[in-house]
Amino acid sequence: MLLNRRPPILHIINKIKLEFLITLGVLLLASLLTHIFYTDIPVMPFGIPAFLGTAISILLSFRISQSYDRWWEARKIWGSIVNESRSFTLQLQSFIAEGKDKDIKQMAFRHIAWCFSLGQSLRGLDSLKSLEKYISEDDLEEIKKHNNKPLAILQLNTLQIAELKSKGDLDIYSQIQLNTTLVNFSNSMGMAERIKNTVFPVTYRIILHLAIYIFIVSLSIALGNTNLLFEIPLLLVISSFFFLLDKIAKDLQDPFENKPTDTAMTTIATNIEINIKQLLNETDIPQPYQPNKFYSL
Repeated sequence: MLLNRRPPILHIINKIKLEFLITLGVLLLASLLTHIFYTDIPVMPFGIPAFLGTAISILLSFRISQSYDRWWEARKIWGSIVNESRSFTLQLQSFIAEGKDKDIKQMAFRHIAWCFSLGQSLRGLDSLKSLEKYISEDDLEEIKKHNNKPLAILQLNTLQIAELKSKGDLDIYSQIQLNTTLVNFSNSMGMAERIKNTVFPVTYRIILHLAIYIFIVSLSIALGNTNLLFEIPLLLVISSFFFLLDKIAKDLQDPFENKPTDTAMTTIATNIEINIKQLLNETDIPQPYQPNKFYSL
């Protein structure tokens, strides 16, 4: 997730370097043909590129708005996971019979593993990475049998809660409440997976890029015999703004792709780990994640 820090200029340039080079080539070709056949080309009213520029601005505004909605929904999902994680630990401590601290710790640590595993899974990375710090070897072997590793972790906690109920260490009403919390975790995971697996229409971006190229060509023709040393840099700057806004929208539309604009799932999971371990009076409390760049993981 981006922080309130200025990103390096090289990062911004790298985002649009391909479009910049393509635009430069298109402009050079359009300007060359315009100057060669200037007397044969009808006069291009400035109203045409002005109309195209306005249309592109509207399309970009819609795209950024829709992309931000996806990004914000992802952040709200992880915000609810934070709240439910705290509540889950408190419920374990409140509902389970005394003397079952080992079971409480096991399920709480298993939930920490679920948070990290879900973040890794959404990013397309190894969803079992570093989980041995939180769960047993037997649990790991059981989880490896499943395609959806975070779901398998939820199942282990659900089965253990049912076992505690059968042994009389948990009453039926407490079991229902804990299962409701686990269902909320499953719902949050499903909503995040929906965002991950639902792509933004590719044709929209293709049409938008085509409109930008038509815009700069029409503006180049409208400028007529303007000095190329002034015309080309001007049009490159204008088109670069459009392409940069499009790139920002593209990054925001995919909040689980391990990019600087990504939802800070590692940071959030670390904060959840800190909260849970402090509630359990553990001593090995990790430090909050401290990003050394302009974004956090």
